[in-house]
Amino acid sequence: MSPTGCRRASNDATGRTVRRCLPTAKMAASGSCVLWSYCGHGWSRVMWCCRLPGFRSSWPGGPLGARHLSEEKRATETHFGFETVSEEEKGGKVYQVFESVAKKYDVMNDMMSLGIHRVWKDLLLGKMHPFPGTQLLDVAGGTGDIAFRFLNYVQAQHQRKQKRQLRAQQNLSWEEIAKKYQNEEDSLGGSRVMVCDINKEMLKIGKQKARAQGYKAGLAWVLGDAEELPFDDDKFDVYTIAFGIRNVTHIDRALQEAHRVLKPGGRFLCLEFSQVNNPLISRLYDLYSFQVIPVLGEVIAGDWKSYQYLVESIRQFPSQEEFKEMIEDAGFQKVTYESLTSGIVAIHSGFKL
Repeated sequence: MSPTGCRRASNDATGRTVRRCLPTAKMAASGSCVLWSYCGHGWSRVMWCCRLPGFRSSWPGGPLGARHLSEEKRATETHFGFETVSEEEKGGKVYQVFESVAKKYDVMNDMMSLGIHRVWKDLLLGKMHPFPGTQLLDVAGGTGDIAFRFLNYVQAQHQRKQKRQLRAQQNLSWEEIAKKYQNEEDSLGGSRVMVCDINKEMLKIGKQKARAQGYKAGLAWVLGDAEELPFDDDKFDVYTIAFGIRNVTHIDRALQEAHRVLKPGGRFLCLEFSQVNNPLISRLYDLYSFQVIPVLGEVIAGDWKSYQYLVESIRQFPSQEEFKEMIEDAGFQKVTYESLTSGIVAIHSGFKL
């Protein structure tokens, strides 16, 4: 066999020497011509590709295959703040950010927003207006801010309901009233909140806060990915995600998962940074965001880069109208949003009908 793959044969009937050429090539160790692409969850076969050294593709679609490769590459790229990274890389980088800031996360929220984030979260609960018996899933809720507000809200609702019932029964004796209170085992009226977060450190801080503040009943913590929730279909009455969805690699998948786990009639609520609608406030906000917040991160949390990312990630998030369309594309109906503080944040709402 010659190096070109041509084998010398004996003379034919006319006396000429004949070369029979057989296309051969030494394959790579994999022994395969199949191209695989990593797409976040695993390797998938994209196309057959046999452009080996010294061979021209016999497929008329050879150049088209190269174009598919280029599109595949673009499809697997995303942003981490203003940096372009692979989808797989983004997940790891975001995890590291929140692992780094977990211990100072609540303190930094107060410092960065001058405490206004508390008002925004209270407004989210007011819009939710949960009733006793509500089953809530709070995604990316690691430190428990939304969960604790929910428990306080439904407990207050249940107590008001109980008092109304007692006032309607004026003929009860003091002993009967006291006994009725003592026999009340569930102060939440059957309400439950499941806090789901992908970051172990954030959940750890949330559990510590719950113990310190005395939250026990009606509260559970689950390690899970917003893009692949570990829950059955049609399980929750309300799904909330506050300042978390912009950190998800595939926002469309997270929205589809939210729709899947909600019961028919269930409600999706998202509190997230958005686009400022006042030009003057927008300029001041940008100045504060890029010049002050990373410095605060360095001074308080010892982490400039993480807070630089958080500021940049806000600018990469879709506008109110664009995000509204994404929520609708996931299957939600009656989708609305309310801009707060001149659009610095917005509360988005949708229903599974």
